[in-house]
Amino acid sequence: MTDDVNSPSKWDENYKQGTDGWDLGGPTPIFKRFILSRQLIPGRMIVLGAGRGHDAREFARHGFQVTAVDFASQAVQEMRRLATPDAPTEILQHDIFTLPESFNDSFDYVLEYTCFCAIDPKRRAEYADLVTRLLKPNGIYIDLAFPLDGRKGGPPFAVSATEILNLDSVRRGGSQDQLNVFAQIWEKVKRQFDRIECRFSTNLVNGNVI
Repeated sequence: MTDDVNSPSKWDENYKQGTDGWDLGGPTPIFKRFILSRQLIPGRMIVLGAGRGHDAREFARHGFQVTAVDFASQAVQEMRRLATPDAPTEILQHDIFTLPESFNDSFDYVLEYTCFCAIDPKRRAEYADLVTRLLKPNGIYIDLAFPLDGRKGGPPFAVSATEILNLDSVRRGGSQDQLNVFAQIWEKVKRQFDRIECRFSTNLVNGNVI
């Protein structure tokens, strides 16, 4: 078994051996609550590193036009097995970093949970460029970031609010004043969700946090 996070075979082995601890067995609870809050108008969404597709299907059930992407064949097989007519989802086996140019400026939403923390940290700037090119102008990036514990090694590799906000802001032309506001809101959100399993959720919307 390879430990190379850039290789789909590493993740295929995790699925085969049942060491896919990131899979909650259903939609992420915080995403379910977010959907029910009706803060988002249904539109075209891409889910990066979709795994078994639980979150992709949940958004599809609520009227979003969803494309679910994963490069692990085991994940894609599971998505196809779990597919249901009430949650129509385009399932794509593909490396997210080589998604076709036809996807550029195509999505109202980019959604991720446990994808950003699973990629090689050296590729995080590349990931931010990817998100930027996928989103339509004024598109929304929805990120449930994990883990925040400053751990060494991975996956999952540790993430931080500052890193994510800076990556997003640089590519969207955000100001330092905006980052300072983000940081203040982030700390409030983090304190609130430190008490629950998901830790926290942040949604960057056109340079704002909701």
